[in-house]
Amino acid sequence: MVPVTSVELRRAGDRANTRTDWLTSAHSFSFGHAYDPDNTHFGLLLASNDDLVAPGSGFATHPHRDLEIVTWVLSGVVRHEDSSGASGLIYPGLAQRMSAGSGVLHSEFAEPGERVHLVQMWVSPDESGVVPSYQQVDVAERLDGGGLVPIASGLPGHAADTALLINQRDAGLSIGRLGAGGWVQLPAAPFVHLFVARGAVRVEGLASPAGSAGTELVRAGDAVRIIGCDGQRVTAVADAEVLVWEMHRDLMQ
Repeated sequence: MVPVTSVELRRAGDRANTRTDWLTSAHSFSFGHAYDPDNTHFGLLLASNDDLVAPGSGFATHPHRDLEIVTWVLSGVVRHEDSSGASGLIYPGLAQRMSAGSGVLHSEFAEPGERVHLVQMWVSPDESGVVPSYQQVDVAERLDGGGLVPIASGLPGHAADTALLINQRDAGLSIGRLGAGGWVQLPAAPFVHLFVARGAVRVEGLASPAGSAGTELVRAGDAVRIIGCDGQRVTAVADAEVLVWEMHRDLMQ
């Protein structure tokens, strides 16, 4: 059974960080050196890294295994190459998915001339050891119509609509672009993770400090974790972009 609904705000400034001369990465969950045993995942989401990468720099070839990796670029252009032979340029409005499966090596570098801002998310697959695969789709036009648009999903209900298929039947990522005053309704699901990529929103059911009237403002870089989501409304205070993971079980289930 899903616990009684809880709505938890996680502020951008409270995230652990990795900083080098070419990278600033803010981690929503335990990642690398930044280990917190009480914050290893939420639902099936294992990582949500908010990265700033210097022009011409990036992540040299490194391995992954048994992960569904979804990358969403907010600005700049990323060049991807991997050991399956896949390669591509990832830019704003283009969604990318890599299924690491039985094992893959890949690299990601910012193209010269412009810093890259991206969000990379990792989800546990529902089957280990699958053949690695890669997919990228330009979804910019789909987002122009408003609402939450399935972008990367294995949920049966998203099968006909999602741009990218992931190997996890209990999870799906949707993205919404909202003008000021616009709103979307979150999916009803045991676990929903909302990340504000741009702008600012208010989330129904998220109380303001000390129980005062209204709801708390959720800004770029903030996240909201909802257990037992029953379709809360998210309203944009300023032009906003939200990334919403809908998950129907927890990693430990």
